[in-house]
Amino acid sequence: MIRLAMIGDIGSGKSYIGKLFGYPVFNADLEVIKLYKKNRECFKKLKKKLPNFITSFPIKKQELARAIAKNKNNIKKINKIVHPEIRYKLNAFTKRNNKKRFVVLDIPLLLENNINKKKDILIFVDAQKKEINKRLKKRNNSKHKILRKFQLPVEIKKKKANFIIKNNFKSGFAKKNVKLLKNILLNA
Repeated sequence: MIRLAMIGDIGSGKSYIGKLFGYPVFNADLEVIKLYKKNRECFKKLKKKLPNFITSFPIKKQELARAIAKNKNNIKKINKIVHPEIRYKLNAFTKRNNKKRFVVLDIPLLLENNINKKKDILIFVDAQKKEINKRLKKRNNSKHKILRKFQLPVEIKKKKANFIIKNNFKSGFAKKNVKLLKNILLNA
């Protein structure tokens, strides 16, 4: 099994591009959402570490965002609780899919948190800043501003990538680029 890891700027379309490959996708953001909605143990741990912010179950993202905005060190407290759970889910995902030729990893801060492995194929999703900003405004969510502070610069991610896929947010263009890369990977 080969792990294809999507990297790039927030809002560049990593999740969309990852799905186009047609292989199982591990989406860390969705796993975190499930964790906040369903895991009472996670809630108890976060409430204990951040009692002034975490008030009720299920955990609300706004409460976590307020905690981080109040004190940047709170992200470390959150990560110490959340990351082991997500790593466990990732390991279960890879075991479940170990017979597949490829799996796709859609994990924000993959490089920053050293989740990638040497053999992973890093695919940088390249999109114009203007288009990214347009998309982020539609999301109406300031989380991206906080997350950007924890990300490696886009130029560094691009240099670390094995492949670059251009995304202009037009379906046909993205599908064509993914198909080309998929052919390269399958014939390697």
